[in-house]
Amino acid sequence: MILWRLLQALGASAGPVLARAMVRDLYARERAAEMLSTLMLIMAVAPLLGPIVGGQILLVGRWRAIFWCLTAVGALSVVGVILIDETLPDDRRGRGRLIGVWRSYGRVLADRRLIGYAASGGFYYGGAFAYIAGTPFAYIDYYKVPPAAYGLLFAVNVIGLMAANFANARMVARLGSDRILRFGAAVAALSGVVLAIDAWLGLGGLWGLTIPLFFYFSASGLIVANSVAGALAAFPREAGAASAVLGAVHYGAGIFSVALLGRLADGTPFPMGLMIGAAGVLSLLSSLMMART
Repeated sequence: MILWRLLQALGASAGPVLARAMVRDLYARERAAEMLSTLMLIMAVAPLLGPIVGGQILLVGRWRAIFWCLTAVGALSVVGVILIDETLPDDRRGRGRLIGVWRSYGRVLADRRLIGYAASGGFYYGGAFAYIAGTPFAYIDYYKVPPAAYGLLFAVNVIGLMAANFANARMVARLGSDRILRFGAAVAALSGVVLAIDAWLGLGGLWGLTIPLFFYFSASGLIVANSVAGALAAFPREAGAASAVLGAVHYGAGIFSVALLGRLADGTPFPMGLMIGAAGVLSLLSSLMMART
């Protein structure tokens, strides 16, 4: 089962990479950021509905029924791939061999602006994964929040993320994606630092964690779409490679963050707060350094 789940993840990873690249094929800088915000808005519903749908499936069937539902979703995805039109114009398609793909990764990784955009989003993702891994302990074990209430607290943060994506889609054409990116990173840095202080001193109890976490998680709607749009804007012919690098940096940072959080765990919420605060500050510094490149 673990092997097939691994293969499932390898196949599913194509979805986010190609979706971002397709947006770059169709839209220019600010318009791409607007459309990416819409894409992220739709994707934000998944973590909110996923546990709810999974719970309802278990009410009418056994745990294997969840995998049959995933099979049906996979079949619908195949149908969608067959029906969708190619978004990359013929004159921009690569004609070389597979070695050319690896060379394109080298060109992408050598671009300082793309690394700045990727680092800004990657550091943010590191904090977000620390939130996902650390809040079950901080809320349920440390502050004795009932598991059902934890689901509601998580849903509130997802609603904040959706609202920020909606606002970004409305503002990006007028204010510019880089400016909104830096503002979102500043919100993440400020809320992360406040969270670290609250977790260290125990200020505000549970609310001392939930309020700054709400603002940190919501900042995703201002950071992710704009950092992706900025990174892809410089690579019209290599949007797939750039999108893959971004995804690898984002989720790689999340993996590293979760492992580090496990190492730093001391029975209090402070390691989580410290990591989220550091991630927010580093995301802001990356966005500011990228702007000077």
